[in-house]
Amino acid sequence: MREYFPVIKKSALFQGISEDDLDGMLTCLGARTASYSKNQPIFWEGEPASLIGVVLTGKVQIAKDDFFGNRNIISMMEPSQLFGEAFACAGIEKLPVTATAVTDSEILLLDCRRVITTCGNSCEFHNRIIANLLRIVAAKNIMLNQKIELTSKRTTKEKLMAYLLMQAKQNKSRIFAIPYDRQELADYLGVERSAMSTELSKLRREGRIDYHKNQFKILE
Repeated sequence: MREYFPVIKKSALFQGISEDDLDGMLTCLGARTASYSKNQPIFWEGEPASLIGVVLTGKVQIAKDDFFGNRNIISMMEPSQLFGEAFACAGIEKLPVTATAVTDSEILLLDCRRVITTCGNSCEFHNRIIANLLRIVAAKNIMLNQKIELTSKRTTKEKLMAYLLMQAKQNKSRIFAIPYDRQELADYLGVERSAMSTELSKLRREGRIDYHKNQFKILE
């Protein structure tokens, strides 16, 4: 597991934890690594919510399918980012979402109970980990509120521009890359792909944006 220490240290969950303490800390937390191939589910909707995942390599998609199979992408996780923590910490019986490896991925898995409960050895890092986890859950809540704001827009065009302007603001640049391909972006915004592609073309003709694949530029 030591080969993944540089990625693990970048995770917000392990902020303030020295590399010298990682070995003992991961053992205390019952950490283990698991490999997943492209399109393989990591957590299934309906499974018990007990594990926290940290992406070590690859990319993980968090999504929810409705009764008719329509997919709503909630988020995309990249190396050093967490997933599943809110559901595990909430103590819900079943996961309401599915986490799937978008590419071949290596995942660090942690037992949430061991993360949020101070062990008998009174490890110094535990309070730090719990505080970090609280900040992560709060930040994820803000991100979900932003998505609600996006999907509450009335038209596909309004949703697209709101999302792209939000990305430009987060990247502090008019030129930026988004983590989604066209179908994934449509699933994230809750719109039809064909209608979204039409609106993207209109926005380009109007001189408001330019793009190539997942690279975008705000022109206005």
